[in-house]
Amino acid sequence: MTIDATATAMTADAAAHFAAKLAFETDASDVHSALESQDAGFVFIDTRDQIAWDQGHARGATHMPKPEMAQRIPEYPVGTRFVVYCWGPGCNGATRAGLIISELGYEVREMIGGFEYWAREGYPVDAAGSDPITGVPATVDATRAPDSLTAPALQAGNRIACDC
Repeated sequence: MTIDATATAMTADAAAHFAAKLAFETDASDVHSALESQDAGFVFIDTRDQIAWDQGHARGATHMPKPEMAQRIPEYPVGTRFVVYCWGPGCNGATRAGLIISELGYEVREMIGGFEYWAREGYPVDAAGSDPITGVPATVDATRAPDSLTAPALQAGNRIACDC
């Protein structure tokens, strides 16, 4: 094999690798944009346990811990698409959830960065709380300011798109 042939084969392998990643992964920015459009076309699932969900979760997400998926996912019509997330880039819970959902025959993508980057980028976060007067459990807005080291900068009150 010549150097040119090797380079061509490596380029083709790289293109296949990156195309596969894009087919099975998405990011917080793209998920948020899709949810904002009111036409997301997928079910957004938080795969973490109840304590983590109560602490804070992406607005628009459905809570479905991995142990419940084998029973709950088939309740959705065939053809339903899913996006899953877990804690963050150091956690493979969403990857495991993606495996469960795909083995059940559904299309699924993993939101890379997980809840950590959703929150760090300043997207809407809800948390469980209770009404301070009645004590009745309620959902509270726990949205944080974007982390200047990870989120696109603000300019004139609007986020600059990172164009990724």
